[in-house]
Amino acid sequence: MSEEQYIIRPFKLEDKNSVVELWKICRLTRPWNNPEKDIERKLNVQSEMFLVLEIQGSIIGSVMAAYDGHRGVINYLAVHPGYQKKGYGKILMTHVEQELLNKGCPKINLLVRSDNLNVKRFYKGLHYDEQDDVKVFGKRLIPD
Repeated sequence: MSEEQYIIRPFKLEDKNSVVELWKICRLTRPWNNPEKDIERKLNVQSEMFLVLEIQGSIIGSVMAAYDGHRGVINYLAVHPGYQKKGYGKILMTHVEQELLNKGCPKINLLVRSDNLNVKRFYKGLHYDEQDDVKVFGKRLIPD
């Protein structure tokens, strides 16, 4: 675990450029998803579940979560590569899991790309189980 002091706080609009840059560095953005629009949409729905982790005034981590009354969902978990493997991803996940639990959330689902072995190991280390019997279906309603 790192010794550096950190704070976890809700996202603020002035964080947008730093967070989008973090997502790009962490390779979370995709051409078909506009990260600025994702942020705009999140600020309209459970914005308190969009968190950043700061060290000395710099955003080094983020996570988006949601709860629909049935399941929780995690998106955009990111830790700057210079701070990875120091416990910050686990800190963010523990924090957001507690936030979801406080809302009565019984289970969390999240998506991991099938070839992202490091992230699979990370979540397995946090006791998330890979669901081999489930396939993800998606349908875009609004083009980005």
